[in-house]
Amino acid sequence: MSLEQRWLKAVYGDSQWLAPLYPFGSLYRYLMARREAQYSSGKKSVWQAPVPVIVVGNITLGGTGKSPLVAWLARWLVQRGYSPGIVTRGYGGKAANYPLQVAATTDPAQSGDEPLMLAQQTGRPVVADPQRPRGVQALVEQGCDIIISDDGLQHLALGRDIELVVIDGARGLGNGRCLPAGPLRESPGRLSRVDAVIVNGEQRHALGVNAVSMELAPKRWRHLHSQQSLALAPLPFTLPVHGVAGIGHPERFFNTLRSLGVEGDMHPLPDHQRFDSQTFQFVGQRPVVMTAKDAVKCQALAPPDSWILEVEATLPPEFEHWLAAKLSAISERGCMNG
Repeated sequence: MSLEQRWLKAVYGDSQWLAPLYPFGSLYRYLMARREAQYSSGKKSVWQAPVPVIVVGNITLGGTGKSPLVAWLARWLVQRGYSPGIVTRGYGGKAANYPLQVAATTDPAQSGDEPLMLAQQTGRPVVADPQRPRGVQALVEQGCDIIISDDGLQHLALGRDIELVVIDGARGLGNGRCLPAGPLRESPGRLSRVDAVIVNGEQRHALGVNAVSMELAPKRWRHLHSQQSLALAPLPFTLPVHGVAGIGHPERFFNTLRSLGVEGDMHPLPDHQRFDSQTFQFVGQRPVVMTAKDAVKCQALAPPDSWILEVEATLPPEFEHWLAAKLSAISERGCMNG
């Protein structure tokens, strides 16, 4: 188990060895609150895009399901006549120049894994840029009439019209403390100031606010090398397997595999794991099953019998009605101001 994984286990379990870090967590919480106040008061400038901006983010570390929600939003917006674009920081990637236009064939070493995955899954314009306002400008110049900011809640220099926060239902807010004493990027009170809180999976912890339920539904198997898609049943590979997950919450993926009858050895890896020839040196020649996020990084490295489990977010009709009404109100306000 890596140091990162041990820390995540501790902050979501309220381990006592974290106690010496509590003062640092309080300081971090204070600094984040002061930073938010500086933006809201105008002491720090906020750039407002000429098109609506939907921010998808979280207040916890460790993976919550933001990317599936971003992909769902992109598809939903296209169905309603919008031309959405996705802006992201591009965590884990390093490009020679920004903004970086992320295509389905972009090197993940430049874009990062999640931007490349989103480009492949949605077919929409994706731009990676640490300076999000600059990235949004690039998308608007391409004709995008609405922007989804992936993991953008704390990037306050970019104005936003809608804030959506995703919480992992199984882990909630952990021990309720801010970094480094806990998993929180901001105070739990931040949830009361966003437009909607979305809980991924069964909600097992009280949040103090109303929340929308989201489920990640397995949809199909995809062979990594041939890209052939097959139905969930019967399984297109033999058991047992090697399960691989380099995401924020690997156990969630492994539980999904087990629910589909997939058994074998499960290998949790650090979030945004960089793959190399040693990654797949497992004992025993078995099929390998992985997440879509991992798949974009190991096309040339994984064994021939490697499979991806494709999942998609599902949200209740009430949330769709609410979002449609929200966007309609934003559009009307824009027309009045124009």
